[in-house]
Amino acid sequence: MNIIENKKYLEDVDYISKLPLPWEKLQNSSVLISGATGMIGSCFIDTIMYKNRSGLNCKIYALGRNSEKAAQRFSYCFDDKNFSFAEHDINKQLDTEKFDRADYVLHLASNTHPVAYATDPIGTISANITGTQNMLEFAAECDSKRAVFASSNEIYGENRGDTEKFDEKYCGYIDPNTLRAGYPESKRCGEALCQAYIKQRSLDVVIPRFTRTYGPTMLMSDTKAISQFIKKGIAGEDIVLKSAGTQYYSYTYAADAVSGLLTVLLCGKCGEAYNISDERSDIMLKDLAELTAKISGTKVIFEIPDETEKAGYSKATKARLDSEKLQELGWKAMFDINAGIDRTISILSEMKGNT
Repeated sequence: MNIIENKKYLEDVDYISKLPLPWEKLQNSSVLISGATGMIGSCFIDTIMYKNRSGLNCKIYALGRNSEKAAQRFSYCFDDKNFSFAEHDINKQLDTEKFDRADYVLHLASNTHPVAYATDPIGTISANITGTQNMLEFAAECDSKRAVFASSNEIYGENRGDTEKFDEKYCGYIDPNTLRAGYPESKRCGEALCQAYIKQRSLDVVIPRFTRTYGPTMLMSDTKAISQFIKKGIAGEDIVLKSAGTQYYSYTYAADAVSGLLTVLLCGKCGEAYNISDERSDIMLKDLAELTAKISGTKVIFEIPDETEKAGYSKATKARLDSEKLQELGWKAMFDINAGIDRTISILSEMKGNT
């Protein structure tokens, strides 16, 4: 079963498609998106293809590193006239003659979990810097209407104890001389590249800053703590906590992350960054583990992380985001952390039972 056939997930997609957004901006347009098979990218594409059934007529040019994986994920629309997939390494330039002009360019491709940071630090940095420049350059060459760079809560670094929540102007501490710094520092550089292209190439760019995202479109290879909790939950295994669990973070359900992305894309102001988060999904890691265990009918156990895992872990103990700026554009989350975790486990359990 393709996830788009799952009733609950289809409800998510339908909900996003009916949001009161200026969808007319995407009418008869085209979108080039990297990271197409990722958690947020795939849900975004599902939404646009679903919206196309109602006459949106928006062409998706999806980029990814694995055509076989993409063909499987998007089997329901792979031969649709409004969908086209290209196997492409985002660290290589996009040929404007090979790829059709895109009205909107979305750069969502990135290593986004701890083991990837630790085992592929060069790839992590290059996707956020070289990959970003390649996407921005393509957008500038094509005279695209707007480009989007998917940034992260990681750019805020450590909370210095001077604020409860990070707003878009906060600048925390990051030690750049560490392996783990590759991800947040390259995201910061990616944002700086956006500003450079706005100034020098007159490109319209907006920056959604995602927090820790989870949901039924998560990849089974994801090593973030929340993803590991969910995988254990759907397997009926005990939830493994690899720290005291006092880290206090913001989380976002995938459908809410995509609704936030669309809000920034269609309503955001050029050059501005917007936090995508909801305080109802702010939770300590130990409480998140307990919640997942309760929903899945298991228990929480403690385990010491290995050196590779430890190298990729964030050092931030409190990373809560202030989303007031995004809410002023009309965005609000549909799912709090309880409903989101329950829904994720339910959908993935149903998918597992149909494989």
